[in-house]
Amino acid sequence: MSDAVFKYDFSPHKFLLSNLKIGIVTAMWNSDITSELKNGAHSKLVELGIKPHNIIKIDVAGAFELPLGASQLINISRCDGVIVLGCVIKGDTPHFDYVCDGATQGIMSVMLKTQKPIGFGLITTLNNQQALERTGGIHGHKGTEAAETVLQQLIEYQNL
Repeated sequence: MSDAVFKYDFSPHKFLLSNLKIGIVTAMWNSDITSELKNGAHSKLVELGIKPHNIIKIDVAGAFELPLGASQLINISRCDGVIVLGCVIKGDTPHFDYVCDGATQGIMSVMLKTQKPIGFGLITTLNNQQALERTGGIHGHKGTEAAETVLQQLIEYQNL
């Protein structure tokens, strides 16, 4: 198990960041977890220089709907990048595997089709405690990490 920490110096890029439009799409299933992911992502974006009025947030029913939500934010709201946030907790049936695989493949497909970065904040855990540990607990905050990831990618792509 890795607890590697993402480190990137955003400070030289404040002007670029201040002009970006970022979408956040959040699954409402397991909302006690996903609302914390959304709050963390939003706070991190503002902390790093994204103007609050340039953060577009939508909610979708569950993780399986995240790809369409991301696509809508990119295609209709013209977001430069999107953060997808969700939480799937394994139960007793294979449903977990189908939802996680479908959501992951769908998110990747949207990213490749639109050529826009998507920060992947979909938590997949075996129980609620593991999810809590990933919303500011011992395993970091996956919402803030997804926000940092999408911004880092947008900065790097500006250099191409």
